[in-house]
Amino acid sequence: MGRPSKEHSLTPQDVVTGAIACIDAEGPTALGVSRVARYLGIKPPAIYKHVAGQAGLERAVALALWEQYLDYCRPRLDGIEDGRDRLLQGWRLTREFAQQHPARYRVMTGFILEPADQAAMAVIQETQQFIAQALQLHGLSDTKLIDAMRMINATINGFIGLELGENLPLGRASSDSFEVMIEALMVAIEHIRDA
Repeated sequence: MGRPSKEHSLTPQDVVTGAIACIDAEGPTALGVSRVARYLGIKPPAIYKHVAGQAGLERAVALALWEQYLDYCRPRLDGIEDGRDRLLQGWRLTREFAQQHPARYRVMTGFILEPADQAAMAVIQETQQFIAQALQLHGLSDTKLIDAMRMINATINGFIGLELGENLPLGRASSDSFEVMIEALMVAIEHIRDA
C-alpha cells in the first residue's frame, strides 16, 4: 500500500495557508481556486473537498486573515484601560497591520462579513465590541454609537486604502497625517455625542 496522494492528505487549513502564501507573493488577485491548486501542486477539483468553490475559498481566507489581525491587536492592547488611548492605539495597530501585510489587509477588508454567518459574526462582534466599549465612555446613545462606528470604519479604512495605493502625495509623511486624522476623529466623536 502506497502513501496517500497529496490531494487526500490535504486539510482545509492547508488550502487557506496556501491561499495566503499566494496572496503574499502576488497580491489579492492570486486568491483563486486554480492559482491556489497550482501552488499546492494539486488539481483544482481537489480544493472543492475542503472549501465550497471560489466563494468558500474567499470566505475561509478572509476569516483567517481577520483572525490574524485580531491576534496581532489583542496582546498589544492588553493593559490599556483608558478608552481614548485604546481607540488611538487600535487605529495605529490597524494601520501597522495593513503596512506589514498590505495584500492580506485588502483581502480581509474587501470581503463582506455577513451577520448570518456565525464565524463572520464572531469577527463582527469582536471588532465592534472593541470600538463600542471604548466609545461607551463618551456617553453615546445607541444611535450615535452606530454613527460613530460607521464614521470610524470609513475614515480609518479609507485612509489606509489610499495609503496602500500610494494615493497620498503632497510631500508630507502620511504617518503625520494619520496622527492628525485620528485626533480629529476623537473631536468628531465628541461632536456626534453633543449634536
